[in-house]
Amino acid sequence: MLSLLFKNFIRSKGTKIGLLFLLCIGFISLLIGNQFQDKQEKNIQEAAIYQKEHIARNAAFHKDEIGLLLYYIKFSLVNNTLPINSLAIGQRDVNPSIQNVTIRGLEGQKYDAELNNPNNLLSGNIDFSFVLVYLFPLLIIAFSYNVISEEKESGTWKIVATQSQNTFKYILQLFYVRILSLMALFTVLLFTAVLFLNIPLDQSFFIFYGIGILYILFWFAVCFFIVSLQMHSNFNAVSLLTIWLFLIIIVPAGINAFIVNKYKIPEALELTIQQRNAYHEKWDMDKNETMEKFYKHYPQFREYKIPADKEFCWLWYFAMQQMGDDESAVQSKELYAKLEQRNRASELIAQFIPTLHTQIQLNDIAKSDLRNQLLFLKETTQFHEKLRLHFYPKIFDNEAVDQQKWENYKIETFKDSTEISFLKAFLPLLLFILILIGFGWRNFNNKAYF
Repeated sequence: MLSLLFKNFIRSKGTKIGLLFLLCIGFISLLIGNQFQDKQEKNIQEAAIYQKEHIARNAAFHKDEIGLLLYYIKFSLVNNTLPINSLAIGQRDVNPSIQNVTIRGLEGQKYDAELNNPNNLLSGNIDFSFVLVYLFPLLIIAFSYNVISEEKESGTWKIVATQSQNTFKYILQLFYVRILSLMALFTVLLFTAVLFLNIPLDQSFFIFYGIGILYILFWFAVCFFIVSLQMHSNFNAVSLLTIWLFLIIIVPAGINAFIVNKYKIPEALELTIQQRNAYHEKWDMDKNETMEKFYKHYPQFREYKIPADKEFCWLWYFAMQQMGDDESAVQSKELYAKLEQRNRASELIAQFIPTLHTQIQLNDIAKSDLRNQLLFLKETTQFHEKLRLHFYPKIFDNEAVDQQKWENYKIETFKDSTEISFLKAFLPLLLFILILIGFGWRNFNNKAYF
């Protein structure tokens, strides 16, 4: 019986067109992921070459003052891009994966990003996670909305029901055939990605795969529940499409609007302006006042004094830059705190919205979510501070430029070591699947099949 049901299902033109369409879109998403991966790798290679040439060129040109040289030199920090990131690009297409910073004021540099076409950013990338979250449910709905109702409306259901020893088992077999087809398609696409995108078969991959399987089962559970109501096909189709629209578009948009209004953040541009204004004001302030604030921040540098016979010195200049960051520190911490609150609120609410939960978890696995970006910004702050502490004594002592081993300064890489929680990833989807199947099973038991 099962093989007959499968043959009958797969022979349908609608089934073949639907599976072929989703297969093609899936392959296109892998091509987009490959383009993204190539772009990231190219950017990192170019950043390494640029930093080496940039430092060498400036060191050759600014031979006399190390302070002037370090005014210009930029150092790169890379946010490590995992191969699996090609499947869930997330915020990586908006936020930069490479930070290039000088030892001057950090807040004015931290939020620099690549120039992108805003229309492309608005539409986003059709990556594999988009295909899974948005398009797989539509095909599931198309395959399942009329599982019983079509035969009832055509008058053949009574014959099927009387010939079957267990009608409920027959219904489960109908769903099993459809579930098997979609899971096979998902598996083919994902293991094609392993070969095409060089994704390692590690823990992250199998969690990604498991979430995808559970997400597909969730939508089949939704269809199972709607079918269990035993209404006509039009009702089933409209109900399922309404649920899809509600869970995919309306609810996430509403949650986003709620979070944005509840946790309002200062604009990064305002923070940059605050830092720059705080720095520029120091040109007209008493130098001793600026230096006292600098010594309070870095007491280990109190031994360095401003030469009385010079109008300008690099000690005072970098002290002004430091004060610009210090005076915008409150706004900077507020920005971080509000972004972290947004991230926590999103994750908490998403546990009750399976579609949103799936997207967030896929991005989390791929290290392309907001949490990863916040960790990268914090690492950038630490990286910048390390550079300052390393170069400040050299600048204040006016060490010779040609005595420094500039070739040793390579780009550095930040690796997000956050562990993935199996319970957090799988439990919400499992609970929704079990609840929907339970209600569907109860409906089938409480209603006659005729």
